[in-house]
Amino acid sequence: MQDRFTSTPQIHSADIVRIGVFDSGVGGLTVLQEIYRQLPNESVLYFGDTARVPYGTRSAAEIIQFTRQTLDWMVSQGVKMAIVACNTSSALALETVRAEYDLPILGVILPGARAAALQGRRIGVIATPATVKSNAYLHAIQEANPTAQVWQVACPEFVPLIETNRINDPQTLAIAQEYIQPLLDQSIDTLIYGCTHYPHLEPVLRQFVPMSVKFINPAVAVVAAAAKELNVLGIQSHHPASPTQFVVSGNPSQFTQVATQWLPAVPLVHQIALPTAVVSKPIDIGQNPVT
Repeated sequence: MQDRFTSTPQIHSADIVRIGVFDSGVGGLTVLQEIYRQLPNESVLYFGDTARVPYGTRSAAEIIQFTRQTLDWMVSQGVKMAIVACNTSSALALETVRAEYDLPILGVILPGARAAALQGRRIGVIATPATVKSNAYLHAIQEANPTAQVWQVACPEFVPLIETNRINDPQTLAIAQEYIQPLLDQSIDTLIYGCTHYPHLEPVLRQFVPMSVKFINPAVAVVAAAAKELNVLGIQSHHPASPTQFVVSGNPSQFTQVATQWLPAVPLVHQIALPTAVVSKPIDIGQNPVT
């Protein structure tokens, strides 16, 4: 895995066919970690739209616009598959934009909902306000298992706390208890991380959520689905992975500081602006990054 973070890569991105992974910020790193585990030969282009985080309090029209802009850029970079590692985008934009692009695009909600429906009968969902309002998890779970009972809680403060590296603040524990207690009062047996940021909070949640409650991380399920899709399409990589290319729309230093705690080495991070400064050709990952 260390090779994915080498500071002197010898291969230009134009020579590599990557999987594109995008999120509003560091949340998609939970998907990236699963790619490292389940798909060790796949190279990745990771984009965090940190200039516009959080997505969860924005309108559907904004989310669709942001998703299109990101996918346009990723297509310009030659990705072979895109994983929408953002539950809000998956809920509000995926079905709208999927038919607009000639590449497989996977979202996290359906795989996560199916995994939860197999595990539990009393299912809690924690998610952004936009994802909760969409009822995407509720509908997907009940489609997979009509007998399941589902309760949802919007957690608008979680993403800002994670993006500003305040997971271990006492305030974060207090906020988490306030959000999740109503679900515990319903005697849930399963809890879905309805935002890819939220698995980063597991050490906090385990301080008060009973061990009998199973946590469902949709990142695990979506990467398993991606592995099947790559195999069906015959586009899986059989060569060692190239270094992960990290790109953000906001401050690279802030992303690096927060992301490093979940990665095996300090990432090299480039900065671009969407949509006005979309790169017309693939970035040379041998360039000096913006740090």
